[in-house]
Amino acid sequence: MKFTASQIAEILGGDIVGNADVEVYKLSKIEEGEKGSLTFLSNPKYTSYIYSTKASIAIVGKHFIPEKEYKTTLIKVDDAYQSFALLLEYYNQAKLQKTGIEEPSFIAKSAKILEDIYVGAFAYIGNDVSIGKNAKIYPNVYIGDNVKIGDNVILFSGAKIYSETEIGNNCVVNSGAIIGADGFGFAPSKNGVYDKIPQIGNVIIEDYVDIGAATTIDRATLGSTIIREGVKLDNQIQVAHNVEIGKNTVIAAQTGIAGSSKIGENCMIGGQVGIAGHLTIGNNVRIQAQSGIGKNIKDDEIIQGTPAFGYSDFNKSYVYFKKLPSIVATLNSLEKKVKALKEKYEY
Repeated sequence: MKFTASQIAEILGGDIVGNADVEVYKLSKIEEGEKGSLTFLSNPKYTSYIYSTKASIAIVGKHFIPEKEYKTTLIKVDDAYQSFALLLEYYNQAKLQKTGIEEPSFIAKSAKILEDIYVGAFAYIGNDVSIGKNAKIYPNVYIGDNVKIGDNVILFSGAKIYSETEIGNNCVVNSGAIIGADGFGFAPSKNGVYDKIPQIGNVIIEDYVDIGAATTIDRATLGSTIIREGVKLDNQIQVAHNVEIGKNTVIAAQTGIAGSSKIGENCMIGGQVGIAGHLTIGNNVRIQAQSGIGKNIKDDEIIQGTPAFGYSDFNKSYVYFKKLPSIVATLNSLEKKVKALKEKYEY
């Protein structure tokens, strides 16, 4: 897609200094700008690049006054950084504006699909599925029977939505994510073989949830695995059966949450965190990366370590962790001196 300086200025409510008809079709850092690209200047440390950049258009603050010659077209706005972010969102929305049903794809006759939907090639939509307006179902997406999907949902290529899953409005599920697979439920029999426990619950995803690529959310054994409104899940996260994640909690990649644990609202969980099953994590909890959680956590705690303990205690202890070899050497030396003194005064 190409945009002219005048089109961009209209979107941002900015003023053009230079060629209003110059076109751009890609974005760039100001120091790496080239012809046909759009960049921005908000950090004063990068001001020198405005005079050398080859970008066709640069977004700058209204109070920017050039001190020497430059070649790029300027669009002056109140806040360059915020305006660039707004433009990114606008560009992303324009890029995603697809409609229609591509062939070949399969849509069951009993499925209910509202207007302005996009269904990509080789997508499968099962029996009694309902999909809201303006949904985007990209190629090779699988949607099982009895799934409910709200308005403005985006399912990127290769996402798998198993039967009975419920997805709210304005959600994004990225490529390779699997929602509603069987939970890890097995019971040992008398002969040592593990028998599978049927997983007959479902997954409920509320509004404004983002789910990263290759993340898996297992269906409940009974009841529902629930992802509350506003949750953001990174790539490659494992959410086990009957887990509940509270509103506006964010979780970084490679975290694993075992079955039936409950995580509160507004939590921030770092990458590669392991959370054992049947635990309760309070609200506003901060868990640092690679921590191992084996007990309940109260509201507002900040923790780190494996097994995890208080964040400030961990940092104090870490000073000693690094010095353990020298501490041991000092102790050994003192032990020898004490032993020598004891031997000296025993005679």
